[in-house]
Amino acid sequence: MQKKILGVAALALVGQSAGAVTLYGKANVALQHADEAGDREIELQSNSSRIGLMGDNAIAEDVLVIYRLEYETSVDDGDKDGQTLTQRNIYLGLQTRYGTLMGGVYDSPLKTSASKVDLFNDLEGDIRNIFAGENRSKNVVQYVSPKSWGPLTAKAAYVTKETDGIDGWSTSLAYDNNGLYLAAAVDRDIEENVEDQKTLRLVSSYTLGAVMLGAAWEKYEQQTNEGNGYFASLQWKLTDKWIFKTQYGQSDIKVEGRETFSIGGDYKFDKRTRAFVYYTNNEDDVIRDDNYLGVGMELKF
Repeated sequence: MQKKILGVAALALVGQSAGAVTLYGKANVALQHADEAGDREIELQSNSSRIGLMGDNAIAEDVLVIYRLEYETSVDDGDKDGQTLTQRNIYLGLQTRYGTLMGGVYDSPLKTSASKVDLFNDLEGDIRNIFAGENRSKNVVQYVSPKSWGPLTAKAAYVTKETDGIDGWSTSLAYDNNGLYLAAAVDRDIEENVEDQKTLRLVSSYTLGAVMLGAAWEKYEQQTNEGNGYFASLQWKLTDKWIFKTQYGQSDIKVEGRETFSIGGDYKFDKRTRAFVYYTNNEDDVIRDDNYLGVGMELKF
């Protein structure tokens, strides 16, 4: 594994000398007290820490070959599903004045549609606790509209399942202008080993000065099962350094009576480094009643 890491670093240095490769990543670690149905313990959590390479190569006027190789690494114990490094978003594609077309492993358009309003993303209060559709699809071909569309962004992804013969797709259309964000997204048969699945998601947010209000609604259908859920969030930039945030969601998509509530704050040291504190409660009508209190730090590079 040391050879792999050294190889990644060496590739980054070579690419930087060529002027087209960026080495990036983040380390996010939290120390939290977890009370999961009465089972209490202190945990050190790595929250989607990652390292990656991305870059481009011009092959014609207004035509770029683009790529990204991104891997998750666990800062807490060095193990993620039995591996030191696991794949995240990885693709090779073409970027032109007509948009971007890429193939590989990537977050679905439906998943990315809610990134603005999920204020506790990658923590215990992540929107995935109540919503379906948080998919990073394999064998995907995805199109993203060009920046010349202005405030509108369209995405369309086609997922080749290869093994079960049931291919899927995901689309989204978003409007982002003057503090107002609106998005609609649909998935169909995008989940692995799931047939006749459809997910509809609507997202909105509005930023006025230091305050951002966000909301999302989702409907999920899969053969004879279906469910709905909603989600709301608030972020308030108290100063240039301090940020207060909270969010609440309720859904019967994954289990009856599922609720999630989080409250916390960030302290920004600079553009790359922040400290944060949070409290999260996840519960439902079946067996779950979990509470988390944590403090952590994140460094981006």
